[in-house]
Amino acid sequence: MLHVLPAPLRGVIGASLLALNTLFWCCPLFAVTLLKVCLPFPAAQRACAAVMNVVHEGWISCNKVWMKGLGRTRWHVEGLDTLDYQHSYLVTSNHQSWVDILVLQYLMNRRVRPLKFFLKQELIWVPVIGLCWWALGFPFMKRYSKAYLARHPEKKGQDLLTTQRTCARFRGTSVGIFNFIEGTRFTPAKHAEQQSPYRYLLKPKAGGIAFVLDAMGDQLHRIVNVTIHYPAGNPGFWALLSGEVSEVVVRFQALPIPAAFLGRNYDQDSEYRQAFQQWVNELWEAKDAELAELHDRYAASTPR
Repeated sequence: MLHVLPAPLRGVIGASLLALNTLFWCCPLFAVTLLKVCLPFPAAQRACAAVMNVVHEGWISCNKVWMKGLGRTRWHVEGLDTLDYQHSYLVTSNHQSWVDILVLQYLMNRRVRPLKFFLKQELIWVPVIGLCWWALGFPFMKRYSKAYLARHPEKKGQDLLTTQRTCARFRGTSVGIFNFIEGTRFTPAKHAEQQSPYRYLLKPKAGGIAFVLDAMGDQLHRIVNVTIHYPAGNPGFWALLSGEVSEVVVRFQALPIPAAFLGRNYDQDSEYRQAFQQWVNELWEAKDAELAELHDRYAASTPR
């Protein structure tokens, strides 16, 4: 198998297979997207969306093939069997590496509907893949600094409007919506800059998932809380392409949505906002403790 080849060669092969796989699936994706634009009728829109899901899942399935062929990753997974393809979920996870995204897709493909990630506005300009994200309906969020909002108060609440418009398109169909609560990847520098109270996590930003609950909470079946741990250390994307991710630990926890959080407005209801932030903080405290336990449990498999 390919895992016997030198790591640099495997990296070149992995990058080539990822690029070819993406280009291959772009053709049917863009064709269906054009058809969807030209046929703005509900039945046609639903049919096109179903075909686009098949394309999305096909792309992920092909990625799984080269990921399996290039490496010999040991997977330790718990809780995945509690998920159901027929239901809608709001999924969140700790964020340590770009590898996280492919790990989640690898495990959750065809377990839940293809995940729609919240992306930074700038990522739409990534060649080819940015256009694919747009075609698949991924929500692009433009972040504004507090200083900018002070000068342009009319921009306040734009993220909520973007979330609401995106979620409105998912009404009446099962969907998986994903948001990294931390908003960015964990690094020691970011951790120190934030003065994060957690050992293995950055401070959570509750607004993103709260806006999704505001927009479609009654449609969501569960909130899926995912914890990812790499016993050998957080890998770079090249390590994934090279088959050098030796071990991955992933735990899934499907949480009921508190009834008190439904039908509320995070942006305007200060009591709800405070209660929701407290709930997320408690979730993050438990996740930090879980990561500490995973670091201890899998320490023996970490290279010395």
